[in-house]
Amino acid sequence: MKIGVVGSINMDLVIRTNRIPSKGETIIGDNLIDFPGGKGANQAVAISRLGENVTMFGCVGRDQYGECLIQNFKDEKVNTDYIREIDGVSTGVAVITVCDDDNSIIVIPGANNCVDKDYIDSVKDKILEHNLIILQNEIPMETIEYVVDFCHENGIKTILNPAPAKKISKNLIDKLSYLTPNEHEVALIFEGENIDEILNKYDQKLIITLGENGVKFLDENKEIVKVPCRKSNVIDTTGAGDTFNGAFCVGLIHGKKLSGSIKFANIAAGLSTEKFGAQSGMPYLNEVLEEMGGEL
Repeated sequence: MKIGVVGSINMDLVIRTNRIPSKGETIIGDNLIDFPGGKGANQAVAISRLGENVTMFGCVGRDQYGECLIQNFKDEKVNTDYIREIDGVSTGVAVITVCDDDNSIIVIPGANNCVDKDYIDSVKDKILEHNLIILQNEIPMETIEYVVDFCHENGIKTILNPAPAKKISKNLIDKLSYLTPNEHEVALIFEGENIDEILNKYDQKLIITLGENGVKFLDENKEIVKVPCRKSNVIDTTGAGDTFNGAFCVGLIHGKKLSGSIKFANIAAGLSTEKFGAQSGMPYLNEVLEEMGGEL
């Protein structure tokens, strides 16, 4: 069983300061650290750490950051055979200014915008070799719709993690196997609609993550369930959502029911918050299984 990730690959540049600068102000930062990032890349690493075969489909620039990110994937045992290196376009970058519990982020998509229909056509046969495809909103929306369309036509399950928040069409939602918004994203996608009514309408398709308040979904008995988050010694929540989505994929690929996949993902996400960094904090399979007290 194989999982494919179609999505973003970024280098995160994290700047720590004593305070966030005001408009037009220059201040001195404490330090600058770079971390591999991008929601697509994060989810691929989460899946690999949980013991599954995963292929990353995406683009980087033919530059130093691109080389570093591809090497990071290899170190994390993510298949990089179909990542395209683009001449004349920079690798995607997120510049994150952090102060205490606050931050500001500027994302420069760069080569992520090159994950277009032409690129997908060049790897379409490879994508179709996978049993499950997960996507996020950090690549062009027309690409997301294109991938979901042909996966739907070919009986391949798809998951869309609709982050960052954007409006998406009802037609796209209908073709997805699963949609995993957080509470802010679901409010934008289904503006003005009652959440419980939406959960019943999209029977077991919609999984709403609520941060520290857990996860809400319609279970196999057609009952709306709210699962509390794992009690964690929280150090850094960065990447917890991506860990949840990656682990959710792993649960599904192992044939677990929706509720079981969500329980597995919830534990993995909770564990990820107890270490610093998005990818560096992601747990390995043995850590999650130890917490669960059993086999996957």
